[in-house]
Amino acid sequence: MIPERELFWHAGPKTLFYLLSLVSVSIFFYGLTRHISVWKKGLKKEKIHLSCKSIGSVIKDGIFAGRILKGDISAGIMHLLIFWGFSFLFLGTIVLAFDHYIYHFLFGKKYLFFSFSLEVAGIMLILGLFLAFIRRYVQKIGRLENKREDFIVLLWLVLITFTGFFLEGLRLSYQNPEWKKFSFFGLLFSNIFSKDTAYMIYPFFWWIHVLLSLSFISAIPFTKLFHMIASPLSIYIKDQPYFIVPVEEREDVFTYRELIQIDACTRCGRCVEICPSSGVGEPFAPRDVISLIKEKIFFGKKTEYDPKLIWYCTTCGACLEVCPIYIPPFRIIRELRAREIEDGTRVPALMAQTLERLYKYNNPWVSSKKRTEWVKGLDIIDITKEKEEGLLCYFVGCTTSYETRAQEIARSFSKILNRCGVRFGILGRKEPCCGDIARRVGEDGLFEDHTISCIELFQEYGIKEVVTSSPHCLWTMKNEYPLLKDIDISFFHYSQILERLINEGVLNFKKGLNIKVTYHDPCYLGRHNRIFDSPRNVIKAIPGIKLIEMEHNKENSLCCGGGGGRMWQEELDVDVKMSERRIMEVYDTGAEIVITCCPLCLIMLEDARKTKGLEESLKVMDLNEFVLMALE
Repeated sequence: MIPERELFWHAGPKTLFYLLSLVSVSIFFYGLTRHISVWKKGLKKEKIHLSCKSIGSVIKDGIFAGRILKGDISAGIMHLLIFWGFSFLFLGTIVLAFDHYIYHFLFGKKYLFFSFSLEVAGIMLILGLFLAFIRRYVQKIGRLENKREDFIVLLWLVLITFTGFFLEGLRLSYQNPEWKKFSFFGLLFSNIFSKDTAYMIYPFFWWIHVLLSLSFISAIPFTKLFHMIASPLSIYIKDQPYFIVPVEEREDVFTYRELIQIDACTRCGRCVEICPSSGVGEPFAPRDVISLIKEKIFFGKKTEYDPKLIWYCTTCGACLEVCPIYIPPFRIIRELRAREIEDGTRVPALMAQTLERLYKYNNPWVSSKKRTEWVKGLDIIDITKEKEEGLLCYFVGCTTSYETRAQEIARSFSKILNRCGVRFGILGRKEPCCGDIARRVGEDGLFEDHTISCIELFQEYGIKEVVTSSPHCLWTMKNEYPLLKDIDISFFHYSQILERLINEGVLNFKKGLNIKVTYHDPCYLGRHNRIFDSPRNVIKAIPGIKLIEMEHNKENSLCCGGGGGRMWQEELDVDVKMSERRIMEVYDTGAEIVITCCPLCLIMLEDARKTKGLEESLKVMDLNEFVLMALE
């Protein structure tokens, strides 16, 4: 007897099966088209390009769960077991259909291998589901929500898998083939019933299995199961060219990219676990905002987010760093802010005042007349007054120009450049705001105005190289200006210039400093601009320095709480501020000095040092101040 399998053995009327299958597939495609129709609303001038890099990302982070494994190995193993187990079983169903309807080839050794492979796949799926149950309901991992849907989906898959093995056991019990050992897991169920009983109840359980499976397919577009389709797309589009829709061309709040990302969210909670706002007990969780938007847009639920919540986000990017499928909640929240700004009725009072100052004075602080007060006593070229080609343009930035503590960044950096003989200049009182604040809080019309002003100013004075004080300015100019207008300008952060001067042998440290220091990675310098090593290399170049890393460093750095417009908002009533949480981590290292490379971080950490009573034991310094100290 040749090993093989009859597809509809003792199953009942095929016509009913085909009818139910047609209904199931029709419901699935109806749901799928609803999702696609929503995505298409966000398509403007963008096009989804075929990209080998994007395909590679899907393979690495989707098929092989690269991002899921990162930081949570058990979650990654669970996902791999469920994904591969389910995928092989589904593929097995397709192969059986091909064998039955198109070309019969599953017999003999090929069938035995096929049968054994599906047993392994089924066991993988069961183990993965078991791990999922343990993590969610026994370990009760804090970041995981326990909604009814989560339990139903888990139970659904368990029932499909076990009824499949149970059916196999009933068939083996009746047929008792010589090759039954290749169906080793199904064989465990074969001794439960006698041969006659197995034959009698087989059709009943066959239809249960079919109904469970077909209804599962129907439910995919209407439940969290849809992430099986949306997640690979979310991973794929993260490498696609980014596009800013000009204000006058906007019709919808979100682009296709953001709509797909919202749709792909599975509420895994990693963003909540890492969010600095959630971490200090503020009433904000990125996942919750995304979930509410998803329910409203894709499932028509009358849900609304609290407009106050979207102003808690610091846009630090930590959520994107840990999301398995590259969803950036902070960018989606930025779009919600844009809608609130356009409406104008629910914007925090201090934020509204800040935007008004930004419009009137071209900065969020005070009158533009004070922009160059920090220059007093320094020999610095004003590019707008002295025409000299080939100068490095130092874009000081609003906060560094106006805030007293942050002004030391500009003064120190200018002294270092002068000492190294670098020809540089500033834009003086003509320097506008880079537009970062307007962009982060959703005032896109103002952002576009500032973008054009900056670019035209650079072009007017023939500027080709720009160095910034603020990582926020760097991100905005380097990554978002080109999305609105073509430019041929190189942008740098001052830490990169300092590193370059050291590598060129221009900046040398002759005396050593016997000091223990730690370094705070600003969110926009590190996570956003991926500049982690340059500041550290500068610090390490100073003899005698002992650099101690904090527990949270580089891409895992803790936010100071000043980004995303939070610097210019009302004080939030919280027990612990983000900056205080960070300064205590600094204190725990035993370092004498914490060094940072961002004016906002400098201000926030200085305030935290005072409120936590660490003024005698700890100093907060900018990298430029520290370098200048080593030179003097």
